[in-house]
Amino acid sequence: MTDAAQANAQHDLEAVQTLNASYRQIKEQLAKVIVGQETVIDELLIAIFARGHCMLEGVPGLAKTLLISTLADTLSLKFNRIQFTPDLMPSDITGTEVIQENKATGERVFKFLPGPLFANVILADEINRTPPKTQAALLEAMQEHQVTTAGTRRRLEEPFFVLATQNPIEQEGTYPLPEAQLDRFMFKILVDYPSEEEEFQIVRVTTAPFKPEVSKSLSAAEINELQEIVRRVPVADHVIRYAMKLVRLTRVHKGDTPKFVQDNVSWGAGPRASQYLILGGKARAILHGRYYVATEDIVAVAAPVLRHRIITNFNAEAEGINSDKLVQELLKFVPRQETENLADARVAQFTAPVGTADEHR
Repeated sequence: MTDAAQANAQHDLEAVQTLNASYRQIKEQLAKVIVGQETVIDELLIAIFARGHCMLEGVPGLAKTLLISTLADTLSLKFNRIQFTPDLMPSDITGTEVIQENKATGERVFKFLPGPLFANVILADEINRTPPKTQAALLEAMQEHQVTTAGTRRRLEEPFFVLATQNPIEQEGTYPLPEAQLDRFMFKILVDYPSEEEEFQIVRVTTAPFKPEVSKSLSAAEINELQEIVRRVPVADHVIRYAMKLVRLTRVHKGDTPKFVQDNVSWGAGPRASQYLILGGKARAILHGRYYVATEDIVAVAAPVLRHRIITNFNAEAEGINSDKLVQELLKFVPRQETENLADARVAQFTAPVGTADEHR
């Protein structure tokens, strides 16, 4: 290994330690405001450091908005909240050009007024309450980190995350997101009711006369650097095979899929799911202080990555089987150990033989 390579490796290992320490500090700061929701917080942080977007689904009153705004505060990021409504227009979120007159010369010129998308953390509140035209305005921003207005492309600030919320129980006056747009979200995170003890703490804290203050943890520049380091985390070939197998076995019309998938799935996950499983595994590994990805990391992010990418059929709905149950069955069905993984005949269907195993396997 050259001196430059050794220096880069040492720098990455130090960054892993920094990120792990920041991860613990961020959770400590969030705990001052948010009671419980450990899994939700972990999945949000994994998505942020993997440079992904999140959809949070839960009934009203579960502190989804408060969690996202507090997280933006702890990360020293610019935060904007967009309340999606049926009358919201694309220009209301991207920005628009207005005519301004120069009082000295009398000349009139167009000036661009940026919309709320020009921030680091965007809370798209109740995203399913706005028409498809406005929902689609988010697509370019989410994928390309830019918006196009009046024929001009404008870059968004980095880092850039869209954290959307939707209410699963109220469907009147809503516009469900199409699968193509749901696929843009790295994670779909379910926000559940708190436990009895957590609800007791919530009531006690939120009805007190003081408001807790959170301290800053990471700057935007530091987050950008850590996102690049996440991409450089090595992944063993058998871990990539494991992630691919989980995804490919959801495709009911392709290859040798399990019977429980054939009976309950109308459409499976695409290649973006495999990419997000690996990126999520990399971010989770670093947040837990490891500079390699294990199959346990893939297992931990499987549900939020796959739950909105597996489309169940009428039979599954009639039997009360949702995508989360199917993901759990897949995790039981697919072997996790390297020796079992490599021995599985289905691997050969979609990957070529590889050489020496990585030392971290």
